[in-house]
Amino acid sequence: MTKKYQIVGVGNALVDVLAHCEDSFLADMGIDKGVMQLIDTTRAAELYSKMGSAQEVSGGSGANTIAGIAALGGRTGFMAKVRDDQLGRIFAHDIQAQGTDFVTRQAPSDHPNETGRCLILVTPEGERSMNTYLGVSCELSADDLDKNMLADTDWVYLEGYLFDSPANQEAFISAIDATKSAGGKVALTLSDPFCVDRHRDAFHALVRTYVDLLFCNEHEIQALYQTDTLEAAMDIAAGEVETVACTASEKGAYILNGGTKLHALATATTVVDATGAGDLFAAGFMHGLTTGRDLMTCGTMGCVAAAEAISHMGARPETDLKELFGQNNLT
Repeated sequence: MTKKYQIVGVGNALVDVLAHCEDSFLADMGIDKGVMQLIDTTRAAELYSKMGSAQEVSGGSGANTIAGIAALGGRTGFMAKVRDDQLGRIFAHDIQAQGTDFVTRQAPSDHPNETGRCLILVTPEGERSMNTYLGVSCELSADDLDKNMLADTDWVYLEGYLFDSPANQEAFISAIDATKSAGGKVALTLSDPFCVDRHRDAFHALVRTYVDLLFCNEHEIQALYQTDTLEAAMDIAAGEVETVACTASEKGAYILNGGTKLHALATATTVVDATGAGDLFAAGFMHGLTTGRDLMTCGTMGCVAAAEAISHMGARPETDLKELFGQNNLT
């Protein structure tokens, strides 16, 4: 029997605030280039006041992936925690407008934590440095999940960024149980090497025990397995997970499955903002997977979608991905 959803995501609900800056601004503000740092309310207010003209768009890594899949016609749902405030309403409106079901219970308007946001500083070569105020999103708990939705999906897609609190980790296990007990599968994205470093043992146990499809980049997988080379890390992962999709910037992506390693070439583009490259890679890949494409085609779809994401500011697609796939003979 066909399930209502192909993919249901569980992740952070964030609004992205994007601005260009020079390397000197990062140094002046004490920001580590190219990584995600968690910040508190005070730091968020300080950075926001100094980062200059900015673009605000609904974001969150997992939400970006789900929005990309929905834009390709996928049947999607998403679960994340927002407050009943302006940003929370913007987030809910935007993801529902993409065609994704979003029914997670909101925190009340008088809750002490606000809807989360990510302050993204983009340096001239397109590298992004993210400063994330998680707000109420990190309070997503097992009780907030719609178990019926999870039982009615082929895949649950878990965002590694949403792994920083005990309540979130319990929500992951609950989502996995609800999905797998109904015959669904589990995809996880590692999200960020610093995130992996903070929770390496827990991530490794999750990957080894529950995950059917692992998304990562070369830095994240080496952080997980603490290897000196990408090849060594991929060899270990291939023995633990059914399918691994590992991106490697301009080298494209490596797909591991059943003892086979495939290499999907990167799609040439001009890098404007690297925000969302991995998110849209996962969207393209999972669209291919849920529409019956072979893994090489899935990887190529991921690379095409990632190239679209990095060709402009913001992580949500601005070009029709279906048309892009058609232009690349991926229909």
